[in-house]
Amino acid sequence: MQKYRKLKSNLLLQKIMQKDYIKTKVMHKIAPSAWITSGAPVEIIRAMGIIPFYPENYGALCAARKASGELCQEAEENGFSREICAYGRNHFGSLINSKLAPLGGLPRPDMLIACNNICGTVLKWYQLLARELNIPLFFLDTPYSTGKVRESVISYVESQLHDLVDFLQRHTRRKFKVDKLQKIMALSSEATHLWLEIRELGKHKPSPINAPDLFVNMAPIVVLRGTRTATDYYRKLLKELKERVERGEGALVEEKHRLLWDNIAIWHRLFSFYGLFTEHGACFVTDTYTGAWSGELSMEKDPFRAMAGVYTEILLNQGIKPREEVMLQAIREYEIDGFVMHANRSCKPYSQIQYDLRRLVSQKTGLPGLIIEADMCDPRNYAEGSIKTRVEAFLETLS
Repeated sequence: MQKYRKLKSNLLLQKIMQKDYIKTKVMHKIAPSAWITSGAPVEIIRAMGIIPFYPENYGALCAARKASGELCQEAEENGFSREICAYGRNHFGSLINSKLAPLGGLPRPDMLIACNNICGTVLKWYQLLARELNIPLFFLDTPYSTGKVRESVISYVESQLHDLVDFLQRHTRRKFKVDKLQKIMALSSEATHLWLEIRELGKHKPSPINAPDLFVNMAPIVVLRGTRTATDYYRKLLKELKERVERGEGALVEEKHRLLWDNIAIWHRLFSFYGLFTEHGACFVTDTYTGAWSGELSMEKDPFRAMAGVYTEILLNQGIKPREEVMLQAIREYEIDGFVMHANRSCKPYSQIQYDLRRLVSQKTGLPGLIIEADMCDPRNYAEGSIKTRVEAFLETLS
């Protein structure tokens, strides 16, 4: 018996992402390109006509295509520690042995753009790439905030965004045009609003969307941010989800429990892992990760000031209190019955405070919280038997 309803839009998304990858590989031959981190201000990159490629997104793709284990091992055999982020090890492995790399790996870039707003590892990762590939690197520093981000910090980041423009003009010999940036920012803002509306549909009972849907469909807000393709796709996805709501259909055929997910997806087990919950009618109606790209780019502010605020205030760039507040708000608004946290071996900034966070959230809500130890990309850190046992025990507490 079918227990999970697949989204028709996902077939379109596969075609869109494949077409975009082919297009960017072709454009790479006639336009400058950059490898950039997922939290970098891509609007400026696109405004300069530079082709962006995302090594982190490529790591998720490698895991989904079951290639990440071999790529990680390839990197380790060439001196990289197993403690390094699996996205990074995937990337290094694909550079060392392109025969193991899906799609032949990423095309060699002309420059590197890194930002530490969601990860500190990227600094050393991209420094090594810059040295080994002998290409220029720009590093955008977004200071970590334990509470509300100070205006002085936003001003500091804003000044660096102007430096980024100077860097790009110098290395591409292209002239920056603020009107082009504003048009791209408008598309980013439109996509952000659509993505927020999509995520908030999870408040309906039953929820028309589940965690695997959220993780799969976050691709455009990251990789295609600032393009018409992203906004067009999200309108179609939103239409399909609203039609589900009108018919009273949920992502699960029978929704019994409503859950909150914390941390990055387990990409190499995306459907099989969440299937453990689906079998028991447990739907992840929201999460703390896919909302990281939902910061509103105000079109009323100076574009550099607006970007400085959005890219500095990302949740992972803040302390435990803001994360606790986000979870508590989601629990109230989505009427959550319990939460699951992925203690992600690769992503220590996301995972290191989870035990304290679970205690605080459970104390204030009375809800059960489960912590699963695994890895977003490295399948060798997934203990299938023990994880299944722990999930089943957790689900029994919800009955």
